[in-house]
Amino acid sequence: MNVDHEVNLLVGEIRRLGSKGNDGKFSVKFGVLFSDDKCANLFEALVGTLKAAKKRKIITYQGELLLQGVHDNVDIVLLQD
Repeated sequence: MNVDHEVNLLVGEIRRLGSKGNDGKFSVKFGVLFSDDKCANLFEALVGTLKAAKKRKIITYQGELLLQGVHDNVDIVLLQD
């Protein structure tokens, strides 16, 4: 699948599952995103898609690599609206 297409799908899923903070930006916990059935079916490699989106400065999160369980409470913040 096209990386740009997957990143666009990711943006939609962050909006669907996340909430808008006081700063006006959407965010979602990694654990919520990772455990969502729709996301599991959409993304073959969610972590890879997250890294690609971070590299393109579409999202941000703490750290380099997110792992299920260990990083479930890490916020993934949508930088572009």
